[in-house]
Amino acid sequence: MNLFQPSFAKRLLFFLLSDLVLFYISLQLAYALRFDFVIEPKHMTNFLTVFVTLSLLKLLFFFLFRIYSITWRFFGLDDALHLIKAHISAAAAFGVLLYFFYDFFMPMPRSAILIDLFLSLMLTGALRISKRALIEQLKQGDERPTLIVGVNPKTSSIIKSALSGELNYFPVAIFALLKENQSAVNTYINKVKVYAADDLEKEIDERGITAAVITAELSQSDLKALFLRLQNAGIKEIKLAKILGSQHEKLEDLSIEDLLARHPKDLDSNAIAAFIKGKNVLITGAGGSIGSEITKQCHHFGAASLTLVDNSEFNLYQIAEELPEAVHALCSVTDYQRLDKLFSERPVDIVIHAAAYKHVPLCEENVDIAVVNNIIGTKNVIDLSIAHKVQKVVIISTDKAVRPTNVMGATKRVGELYAQNVDSKETEIVAVRFGNVLGSSGSVIPKFKKQIESGGPVTVTDREMIRYFMLIPEACQLVLQAASIARGNELFILDMGEPVRIYDLAQQMIRLYGKEDEIEISFTGLRPGEKLFEELLIDENEKKTEYSSIFIAHPSTYAISRLNEDIHALLKADDKIEGLQKIVPEFTRKA
Repeated sequence: MNLFQPSFAKRLLFFLLSDLVLFYISLQLAYALRFDFVIEPKHMTNFLTVFVTLSLLKLLFFFLFRIYSITWRFFGLDDALHLIKAHISAAAAFGVLLYFFYDFFMPMPRSAILIDLFLSLMLTGALRISKRALIEQLKQGDERPTLIVGVNPKTSSIIKSALSGELNYFPVAIFALLKENQSAVNTYINKVKVYAADDLEKEIDERGITAAVITAELSQSDLKALFLRLQNAGIKEIKLAKILGSQHEKLEDLSIEDLLARHPKDLDSNAIAAFIKGKNVLITGAGGSIGSEITKQCHHFGAASLTLVDNSEFNLYQIAEELPEAVHALCSVTDYQRLDKLFSERPVDIVIHAAAYKHVPLCEENVDIAVVNNIIGTKNVIDLSIAHKVQKVVIISTDKAVRPTNVMGATKRVGELYAQNVDSKETEIVAVRFGNVLGSSGSVIPKFKKQIESGGPVTVTDREMIRYFMLIPEACQLVLQAASIARGNELFILDMGEPVRIYDLAQQMIRLYGKEDEIEISFTGLRPGEKLFEELLIDENEKKTEYSSIFIAHPSTYAISRLNEDIHALLKADDKIEGLQKIVPEFTRKA
């Protein structure tokens, strides 16, 4: 065991011995002050008795107020208040003992106890603040002067952690960005001055600031504007402050997800919990980007059991590592018999069908298997759910199903039509359509990150291409929320917010990496099946729901008997594109 290795026992022993020495000094000094440093021997007769009794009382209340549980370098205002309370309690307790055992302590100068209270408090407090003061003094020589954007409790917590050495930053200025914080301008938070937002560029230049920590809760547009402002002022290192639990900070790099994320204000956790809690849920495609997040959400909201279905061994293994208590079924949704067995083996109340081939170019190259997986797989899930009297089925769809120009979108549109028109008997079936999710496997953001990290170039198909984006957790929660209000045979559309130009996205990501002068953007042209603009079909004709982020599309009528015949003919057809166009007339394939 290393003698100099820090430990709680060593720290406790150090403070116990140090406090006893300080208690002795403070009491001696109290006596001396009481008698103007001329103490008659008779007043010192019971000094040792008074010292031992008072010291034991102080130690008792130090333990009761957890003074010895405080980490030395993080000693703060709350800890100082506890130290004051401990000293007052000890002095009061000694006063009680003196009242009942007056003769035992006499002769002694009673006023010395009050003097000792202040002296002991000063000495023990100075000991505990000394390390923090030393660290803060040393931090003033740090080479990374930092500005903090925002005036809120996180600001104070971040400054304390930075000055104590926990974070490798030295705050030199705070900026009140929000209107409600303007009254704080020219005040101080932990000795750091608060400036008006207009002074930002000036202070950055004069103080040589190289990093920024954002503690303010900003809208997406405000965060984008601040990011550009900081970048233009020469700040390359930008962090977002997050508080984990009580007084624990985590600084994360500002990411493209932070700049693009649309945070729906109408997420209703109570509605989702009421829908999921206590239910037996079967999820297909459970190891994919969407399926795995829906699986976690269902677990979070209290599902009684989870049956996780995926055709990829690796994907299923990954989600099994996180949720070992679930049932993990390695199965393709095109395998009707295997699926039927899964439905028969255990009760299923809710089915969420996220399994699909979704990558446009691959589906264009593998039309036959895309048709089978996306159409027959969806049909199998729906038919078996009806046969086993599942309460509700949720089909995950896509914006590419709107006036599709590729096989993937056309097959998903067929799935929507089947969900809307099948005789569902006792089962409520709902399809939910939304756009791209940030960070999903194979999506543009991980691709751009890899290209930037490898030195570029970043490849964009077309300067004018736009897409909708949403965070995976928020998209999945809205899916469950839409399902909670569904009554059957409906097509829900999620409001994805404003579309994003992919070229602008590439530029933002390059700026985030601070490589504007190093990385080029090249244009590759549209790939087979791609289109410049994705649509969700949200307009004034769509039916609103009680939630502003969820709409209901007008139903598309397609006689189920004819749809089944057309699907059967599609499977046998040599020309799958022609067969898809018969079912989805608006499908215009782009080569």
